[in-house]
Amino acid sequence: MNKGKARPFVLLVSACVTGIVLQACASPRPTAPTATAPTVAPQVTLFAPTATAEPEPSATAAVMAEPTAEATEAPAATQAPTSAPAAAALTPALQQVTTGLEKPTYLTHAGDGSGLLYVTEQPGRIRVLRDGQLVETPFLDITERVGDSGNEQGLLSVAFAPDFAQSRKLYVNYTNTSGDTVVSGFIASADGLTADPAGEWQVIEIAQPYANHNGGQIKFGPDGMLYVGMGDGGSAGDPQNLAQNVSDLLGKMLRLDVSNSSVAAPYAVPAGNPSFGPDGRPEMWAVGLRNPWRFSFDRATGDMFIADVGQNAVEEVNFQPSASTGGENYGWKLREGFEEYSGEPLDTLTDPIWQYEHGANGCSVTGGYVYRGAAVPSLIGAYVYGDYCSGRIWTLRPGSDGSWVNQELFATDYAITSFGEDADGELYVLDRGGAIYRLVGE
Repeated sequence: MNKGKARPFVLLVSACVTGIVLQACASPRPTAPTATAPTVAPQVTLFAPTATAEPEPSATAAVMAEPTAEATEAPAATQAPTSAPAAAALTPALQQVTTGLEKPTYLTHAGDGSGLLYVTEQPGRIRVLRDGQLVETPFLDITERVGDSGNEQGLLSVAFAPDFAQSRKLYVNYTNTSGDTVVSGFIASADGLTADPAGEWQVIEIAQPYANHNGGQIKFGPDGMLYVGMGDGGSAGDPQNLAQNVSDLLGKMLRLDVSNSSVAAPYAVPAGNPSFGPDGRPEMWAVGLRNPWRFSFDRATGDMFIADVGQNAVEEVNFQPSASTGGENYGWKLREGFEEYSGEPLDTLTDPIWQYEHGANGCSVTGGYVYRGAAVPSLIGAYVYGDYCSGRIWTLRPGSDGSWVNQELFATDYAITSFGEDADGELYVLDRGGAIYRLVGE
């Protein structure tokens, strides 16, 4: 890559997509619900987003990959337990939980002890999973307010307030019929099975100049603040240089206080937010992001992982330790990963902890979670993430020498739109075709 030279926009569109944009065509899927022996990852043929219909949902088996490890130097993770006794070691596998969803984009729980799981569907519905079964009546249906004509638009995530058990408040991130980002709140019923669509109040609306790079993730951090991942506004190559423009909210990680959110006072700016100078927006926590489709916090340490979808060359994973006071600049569009992209990189940029090149590895990173469940003790402390285009799933672990070690875990034919985490720290994989899989040990 030549310094300062813009790369061409190609039909693969991973250059300007999140994990839900590309439509993948794979060979017919097997019906076994659990992982099988090692094999080569299936090839995925990529098409322009509107050129082909999606495959029908069907049960698919994950394929355990041959272990391959690589290491890179990066910031060290906060110390936390990373393994269980060797006697408890089990082989990781993926087990199908359900099918029949319409373009699932996110899965989470409410933290209220109910055991319910909530899944967002791109057209504008939230579905409930109860004891592994889809509840027929949607939890929330706002399809008439959601614009999903673009492949990266739609209802993209949901986050339940830390005090949900008492307040019944939840928040959603979607693009409206004008294509702009909306974060708004709703109130759930006492049984957690429905929310009133008429009770919506808007927290923030952010204009989007193009139909892609909307970000889409909202999540409460360990500090109780609501974090909002915003893409750079779209097109390709950030033509308006918004990710480095501190007077604009696009291409940023935002941090909002919604603890007293209402129609009259949608949000407050937390006192601890960093300053980005006299022109900087106070809602910003970090800058220089291209499309942080999925990010998460390690429930044991508070460390933050941000998977940022790349342009034409590389995908990256960024890391923010729990002790951070914000203010990081992750580099886009001065850099794509470690590589110079447009302009002269600053000395103050924060390096990713990992990057991988487009090709066999894929073309659109889907961020996951640090595993803190009990089903697969050998994975405790590993950051589990994947790629939408290739269906591959990897782990990242901090090494004893300060480096990060990447190892392939599964090779699947899933179009991985998201990972999810339940109240017990167990992880789930969402396939755009409509299925959900749970990470288990065998």
